[in-house]
Amino acid sequence: MNKLKRYTGIIWIALGPLAVYYLIKTAAAEIAKKPVIDTKIQWIVFIVVFIPIAMGMMIFGYYAFKGEYDHLPESSAEIED
Repeated sequence: MNKLKRYTGIIWIALGPLAVYYLIKTAAAEIAKKPVIDTKIQWIVFIVVFIPIAMGMMIFGYYAFKGEYDHLPESSAEIED
């Protein structure tokens, strides 16, 4: 199971930039299709909100790849120790 967690970490790391690329590509196409200020503001907000989410996905993937999630606590008592 730990190997699976590490391999999926690589997927999360790759998924972050890929999602941002697809989002920017879609935004550019939508803005080109309808170049009014409302469309531009909408897509800029989407991009600004989603970039930290994508960065979080990449950080999560990095920690999964490094093995930080190999041993997870079984209960809340184990967290306090």
